[in-house]
Amino acid sequence: MLQPYRDRFNAQFTTAKYEDLLARLNRRTRTTVDFRVAETPCFFPNSLMQELAQTGAQLTHQLLDNPAYLQASEQCVPAQYRMPNENHHPNFMTVDFGLTRNLDGTLSPKLVELQAFPSIFGYQDILAPQYIKTYNLDPALTWHLGGLNEQTYWQLLSKVILNNHAPENVILLEIDPAHQKTLPDFNIYEDKLGIATVDITTLIKRGNRLFYHRNGREIPIHRIYNRAIVDELERKQIHLPFDYRDDLQVEWAGHPNWYFRISKFSLPYLHHPSVPKAAFLNNWYAERNREGLPEDRNQLLLKPLYSFAGKGIQFAPTDDDLNAIPPDQRHLYLLQQRVAFEPVIDTPHGPTQAEIRIMYLWPDGETLQPAIALVRLGRGLMMGVDHNRDRLWVGGSAALCPPE
Repeated sequence: MLQPYRDRFNAQFTTAKYEDLLARLNRRTRTTVDFRVAETPCFFPNSLMQELAQTGAQLTHQLLDNPAYLQASEQCVPAQYRMPNENHHPNFMTVDFGLTRNLDGTLSPKLVELQAFPSIFGYQDILAPQYIKTYNLDPALTWHLGGLNEQTYWQLLSKVILNNHAPENVILLEIDPAHQKTLPDFNIYEDKLGIATVDITTLIKRGNRLFYHRNGREIPIHRIYNRAIVDELERKQIHLPFDYRDDLQVEWAGHPNWYFRISKFSLPYLHHPSVPKAAFLNNWYAERNREGLPEDRNQLLLKPLYSFAGKGIQFAPTDDDLNAIPPDQRHLYLLQQRVAFEPVIDTPHGPTQAEIRIMYLWPDGETLQPAIALVRLGRGLMMGVDHNRDRLWVGGSAALCPPE
């Protein structure tokens, strides 16, 4: 997108360099990166990244500063997973944007979705500099947001995850972490912060305290960096050694309630030029809040509120698709205006779309801070790396900006 970086990169690219990139990532993360890594980074102007970061912050505050929304979102946390001691704001935010072309030729961001759940903050800070080193790019290129650099980025991330606790009393909590595709990310936190990655099924509960085993010792847990997703617990029918409703004596970096409270559920409550129109399916049937939704079904998406990796999204849903959802479950689905995103990345395989995720950190009692970006490149209907596995010059990438 940004010249002369784009053309220069394409001209100097070799498959050998790409293979070297993958080898470097595997060594640095102490495992095999099992999702597709794009051959190329993305070169974006600082002005675009600042616009995206500011827009994402505006959308986040539009929700959190709205008492009516906060009351409504509290009800969307399933009763069996409603955990006490929720903090006043999420510690992590991710806001995904695509780019659309205006009539005058300029580009505008359009919201894809937002989620109060941590993304791959560790891995992404490793990926970006590996692009620069492997391809011998301009060392002045930057990949942090909000004025952060490598040192201050990890200081901020450490503040959010550790919150001044000793690393051995803080764990990264996940479901069967050794078999998650995000294992490379987990290993970076172990190396950088000294915390253990723990399978949620192996926790030990004594009274209202949680413990884990490490090197033959039973260690008390003071804070949990939560990466476990309730959807997966339900789908795999996992039985836990604790109950989410327990009043546990533990802090959460990423309180589980926020996963539900800021999610696809939030989309109908947002009002901003960057936000496509969306309505809950039950309201659509009741002919409420349908203003602005296209009549043409080809211009609509049907989304379940709670899923991940794009599971369950239907393009151009038919009457049969909609009627197949039981009436008592329709409040768990969205109809959303479909947006045509502009392919802005020139590659040897043709123009490619870029979905840009702005990743924010929010220490308790402080301000929301844009920290880093993740980019997903794709040429199909779906942008997730799983949906582009058999293509070239697609997958997970990084946003690099020239120095200001």
